[in-house]
Amino acid sequence: MQTGFKELLNQMMARRWYITAMVLGGFVLIIAGIFVSITSNTIIAGEWKELLLLLLGAFIGSYGKIIDYWFSDTDKDKMLVQKMDEEDGVSMGSVNDIKESNKPLTPLIPDAFITAAAHAHQTNMVELDMKKDQQEHNQIMSKDQQEHEQEMEKLEFEFQSHRQCEHEWGDSDYDGELECQKCGKIKD
Repeated sequence: MQTGFKELLNQMMARRWYITAMVLGGFVLIIAGIFVSITSNTIIAGEWKELLLLLLGAFIGSYGKIIDYWFSDTDKDKMLVQKMDEEDGVSMGSVNDIKESNKPLTPLIPDAFITAAAHAHQTNMVELDMKKDQQEHNQIMSKDQQEHEQEMEKLEFEFQSHRQCEHEWGDSDYDGELECQKCGKIKD
């Protein structure tokens, strides 16, 4: 009698066997090709020899990892087997056994990434504050420049009006200083 978990486990194991057979088949074909070419004294160009040896080295280097990946005893496999046992009415293990595995707890997002993201956020906030301060500074400087220009225009106007005035000196406010009765300039 096929149940849902048993069928899922069988499909998963079948896929693992197919992929493993393909990897082993490719490795055997490469080794067989090398032996056939050696025994038949086939002349192979140097570039093809290098390519063949690189391919063989890649298979040998990753062969152990591929087998370990497909046949490792993972928590997911344990849970599937336990669910399959529970579905049959016989429980062989406990989900708590899975929690006590030897694997260290690995965070989803590494601490270094979180620290870097926080630092980048702080840097961004500092740059925004600097831009805001720069804008305020530019506004204040612009306002000061306008006031300065207005003051200079006023002084220029007063200077021009004093130059064109025919001064009539007198002390109309009785402060002891002579000022022009027309333009208000104090006599030097």
